[in-house]
Amino acid sequence: MSLGTILTFGLLLGMQHATEPDHLAAIAALASRERSIRAGLLHGMAWGIGHTLVLLLVAGALGFLGWVISPLMAGNLERLVGAMLILLGIGVIRRMRRERAHRKTHSHAWHVSDLVPPRFPRLPWRGVIVGMVHGLAGSAALALLASQAMPSPTWMLVYIGVFGLGSILGMALLSSVLAIPLGLTARHFSGTHSILNGGVALFSFGLGSRLLFAVGR
Repeated sequence: MSLGTILTFGLLLGMQHATEPDHLAAIAALASRERSIRAGLLHGMAWGIGHTLVLLLVAGALGFLGWVISPLMAGNLERLVGAMLILLGIGVIRRMRRERAHRKTHSHAWHVSDLVPPRFPRLPWRGVIVGMVHGLAGSAALALLASQAMPSPTWMLVYIGVFGLGSILGMALLSSVLAIPLGLTARHFSGTHSILNGGVALFSFGLGSRLLFAVGR
């Protein structure tokens, strides 16, 4: 199999990687606070950038410096992902409570802040950090796969970079799609919006608990 074919598979696998349950839970929790496709897309891009940076750093250390990630450390990193997902789920619930209280005290149709033009979009650092944690948890397995598929550590980093590009594209697309129903229901169907957010919080909290307490048992 040629290097070009392998790199193409790496791009596609990176896009598919974005749909793993723990990644989906995290990005849904992040995107649930937004009301536009652009904002959701930025969260996905931020996650993918953080994820890719850590993958490259850890893979470089494994490939060039001979570092080793033990099974115990890999399990602890998975537990870290679980704890992060629990915190994201709790964050969604807390935001829902604040929004509900805000609606009760400000029932008028519009606010002065609605007239302020939107600011230039900035990269959401929360998404970058979440992506970095996911990158830590998955770096050992990916580095092993890349080292077996590529002829040298340098090509291994190229493969992981292409894989990371795929994850950025996949997560940006996924977060944009998630932002559509969340944004529409936030503007027109507050009850449905609360149900969707509650589902996101439950999914994130439940999956996080499973990772935190079941990994390695």
